[in-house]
Amino acid sequence: MIAPLVLAGFTFGVALPATAQMSSMDHGSMGHGSMDHGTAGQGSTEHGLTDHGAAQGVVTPSTEAFEQAAQLMHRGMDIDYSGNADVDFVRGMIAHHQGAIEMAKVQLEYGTDSEMRQLAENVIRDQQREIEQMQRWLEQHDAD
Repeated sequence: MIAPLVLAGFTFGVALPATAQMSSMDHGSMGHGSMDHGTAGQGSTEHGLTDHGAAQGVVTPSTEAFEQAAQLMHRGMDIDYSGNADVDFVRGMIAHHQGAIEMAKVQLEYGTDSEMRQLAENVIRDQQREIEQMQRWLEQHDAD
């Protein structure tokens, strides 16, 4: 069974040097289950900080749209792991890709730079194609 497409947003934790920089973040073994992603206005920006402690900049309609997409993306990435690395990868990446599409749509709505608009259009096209590929794969391989 394919989980409904939900926006997501964390890449899977991989043993790379960059992960050392994230050591102060408690991600519950990167299952993200213990992370408080909240909803819009609940803790994520109330005190000028994101869930990860980064200071917020100017709040504009595009900022709010990006924050909403990111919050939905985080929730979508919070999957119940099956123990099958292939299935878990695809389930998480579908949500991650959908989040990229939603962020690209925000760029197209509010952005003005022609190079970034072209990149956003490419992201939408490419990520949608990959989502479709992953959905087909899940239909053939997902035990749920």
